[in-house]
Amino acid sequence: MLELTDLGFSYAAGAWIFRHLSLSVPAGSVTAVLGPNGRGKTTLVRCAAGLLHPAEGTVSQDGQLGFVPQARGGAFAYRAVDMVVMGRVRQVGLFSAPGRDDRVAALDAMERIGVAHLRDRPFPTLSGGEQQLVLIARAIASDCPMLVLDEPSTGLDLHNQAQIVTMLRKLVADGMGVLLTTHHPDQALALADDVVLMGGADDVRTGPADLLLTDEELSRLYSIEVRILTYENNGNAHRAIITAYGDEPE
Repeated sequence: MLELTDLGFSYAAGAWIFRHLSLSVPAGSVTAVLGPNGRGKTTLVRCAAGLLHPAEGTVSQDGQLGFVPQARGGAFAYRAVDMVVMGRVRQVGLFSAPGRDDRVAALDAMERIGVAHLRDRPFPTLSGGEQQLVLIARAIASDCPMLVLDEPSTGLDLHNQAQIVTMLRKLVADGMGVLLTTHHPDQALALADDVVLMGGADDVRTGPADLLLTDEELSRLYSIEVRILTYENNGNAHRAIITAYGDEPE
């Protein structure tokens, strides 16, 4: 369980990014954070991961969590597999060297994400999407019961975006809790049990996905007309986002 209670954050200038934000992410569930650029999504998940200190409120969690940032290259030419092994630091200890079990866990995580073929490539030579997949594998290798991901689909093509959604579904089915930010409401439709809609410092709403992921709420959030289309495929109902680019919401 990851729990944020009455959370608020402001930078040195004093303007609030968000206030009075409370949410819970139980084991075996997904909470997706959506909103326009610059509304505090990354700040929120960095507070949840313990990388930023909120100005008010508390963050509590059962056990450790794995944090996956947006991929931004790397200054050191570590091999991809070595980047994933770094996720085992809690199991290895600060002054110990990784052992066979740690490398097996790292390779297993890379296999699950579909990047085992990149194991010997220097991390900075990978594409942005490949780096993102390696960072996700690193978090999974940590064996944490909770994942916090900041834009896990950054730089990924449609095939790899679908792969990430499928992988997260499997992890959640195995009991993992997930908090993620996304610029893709359709991914929230496919994954989320609960959502956080961040429209501004005084416009943050949390609640069940089926109540907040609606035409009206998404059109209001993004200031553009958004429609949710329901269709059937192989006897199963699916939902997809349709956006009227260039049109203002009604």
